[in-house]
Amino acid sequence: MRNYHQLNPIIRLKEMTLLKPQEVEQMITAKNFAVVETVLQQTHYQRYLHPYFHEQFEISLDEELLKTIKELIELVPNQEILRLYMMPFTFHNLKVLTKESVTGKDYAHLLVEDGFYTIDECRTAIKTGVSEVLPEKIVTTIQEVREYLEGGAVLQGIDIIYDRRYLHEQRRLADKINIPELQEAVIKMIDLTNITIAARCLSQKRSCSFMKAVLVSVGSIPKEEFLAFADASYSDFITFLLESEYQEVMRPIIHEQVIDFAGLALLQDNLITESFASAQIDALGPLPLLAFLNAKILELQNLRILLVGKRSGFTEGQIRERMRRYDA
Repeated sequence: MRNYHQLNPIIRLKEMTLLKPQEVEQMITAKNFAVVETVLQQTHYQRYLHPYFHEQFEISLDEELLKTIKELIELVPNQEILRLYMMPFTFHNLKVLTKESVTGKDYAHLLVEDGFYTIDECRTAIKTGVSEVLPEKIVTTIQEVREYLEGGAVLQGIDIIYDRRYLHEQRRLADKINIPELQEAVIKMIDLTNITIAARCLSQKRSCSFMKAVLVSVGSIPKEEFLAFADASYSDFITFLLESEYQEVMRPIIHEQVIDFAGLALLQDNLITESFASAQIDALGPLPLLAFLNAKILELQNLRILLVGKRSGFTEGQIRERMRRYDA
């Protein structure tokens, strides 16, 4: 395990393997999937270009993420940073495995190795409600879901509990790691998630009790401020957003009192990237690692969008509007 002074030169080398803007542009404008593969042949991803890549690239992208994390696990001064970045996949697996347990169906194709907890370890924890491997807070979440299901509840509740606890755990771990830029990024993510949830609840005329169950109280905007709009008009909520600390970034994605939710998801990723904007001038601290992890995850997300789009016949414009920026 190295300190950041020793790790950062390695991170700089890994940054050189990220796709270059011109390579991404070539793939966006490619006429077909075969041209995309030709571009990838000249990149770090050429190792995955087997005869079935067209049908199985999702597996290859998951393998690339797992490979990256495993390489870093033995190098980083604080593995909790990697746990935080892989936590979305941990909670995704818990949701999938829980639904497998409830429905009896096989969802193995949806699972993604997170580099820390094996699928069998997660499956055992869901089956028994205990684990000597998973963190205590995650085991507590599994137990909460088990208790919920004992009441014969609906599957939607599984997502609500896991999603809520995921946000709490992200904030708890970010505070424990105590890197200001990482805390800022996590808080922005939580705030924008709450904004998205509240907006959807209000547009669907959900009850105050439902909103209280799905919103979280660990962002910078108090949960109570969102709940205050449960009995108000949707336009009042829009006005609130346009007067909030996020007013400048929200304004371009609100058109005639309607929120562009796809634009909001894109905004969330871009704001997190901006939190690590000073990484290029930080030679001794953790910012290069944080920026690289964020860039790698977004690169894989962009590749997934691009490859699905080319395979499905999306237009260049449809693909371009979904792409994330990770060069803060």
